[in-house]
Amino acid sequence: MNPAWPSSFSSHRYQALTDGPRLIVTGAVHGNEVCGAIAIRRLMAELEQGARSLVRGMLTLVPVANPLAYRLGQRGGERNLNRNLAPQPSPQDYEDHVANWLCPLLAEHEALLDLHSFQSPGQPFVFLGPPDNAGTLEPFSHAAKEEALARCLGVSRAMDGWLSTYALGVERRQSAALGDARQHALNSDVRYGVGTTEYMRSQGGWALTLECGQHDDPAAPEVAYRAILNTLAHLGMIRSPAPARQTLQGLSLYEVVDKQHDADRFVRNWASFDPVRRGETIAVRADGKALLAPDDGCIVFPSPGVPPGQEWFYLARPSARW
Repeated sequence: MNPAWPSSFSSHRYQALTDGPRLIVTGAVHGNEVCGAIAIRRLMAELEQGARSLVRGMLTLVPVANPLAYRLGQRGGERNLNRNLAPQPSPQDYEDHVANWLCPLLAEHEALLDLHSFQSPGQPFVFLGPPDNAGTLEPFSHAAKEEALARCLGVSRAMDGWLSTYALGVERRQSAALGDARQHALNSDVRYGVGTTEYMRSQGGWALTLECGQHDDPAAPEVAYRAILNTLAHLGMIRSPAPARQTLQGLSLYEVVDKQHDADRFVRNWASFDPVRRGETIAVRADGKALLAPDDGCIVFPSPGVPPGQEWFYLARPSARW
């Protein structure tokens, strides 16, 4: 055990007298994404002071899912927790120990709201899982529950396609040797795209990832807090009017592009959901090769500062699902 690691993990459970849904809310899965931790602690104070009360079900709150990354103020402690998330019988890094604590905790619940933020400017949005399917990549049967909650969170944009997009990225990483040996092994793992919500679905539950805005946006903690309250109200776990249902703009991820060299560069300062046209130049590789948009749509999570071997940007296109 590394003496520099935090020595414990923390979760807070509230059990109502009446049975009901089993919901877990997580923050700071990435340590520099603090809006969820702020919002969760705000709700914890209200519950402990009696300003709010749980009337049905079980609620577990995890303000800081990755204490080392949170302490360091960076995305990961030793790696990205929200990739390759699964119990590890022989943990190799700090995030493996987090997984051995967090995965069983997730499996005790039926629903997850995971609170995140992003690096570049952009508006809040929600990530959903796939439509119901019996496929091998991410079989699922609770799409209607996710879609119903997504309409109540207070955002106007929804996206899917995460794991199918990562399957394409993994194929490329398996033939590239970027980063150190450990990072390459993780990046090329067939489970590379599995994070909190994907693990939750693999255990029979359902889950949403709410991207609450840019990391430093002072409005992001309020977006997170309102989403938690709307979730609790939607599930009938607190006494509150049912949240208004919103029309969602639907998008599907279809491409992830990794950075390959420090000199790779964007042609402009992109923000999430900036539109791109088919054939438009998005970025230029260190060797001068232009990266062109293969389809009309938008850019998502442009991250100019990531190291080689990490996700640089994503592409999405309109979806008629919602």
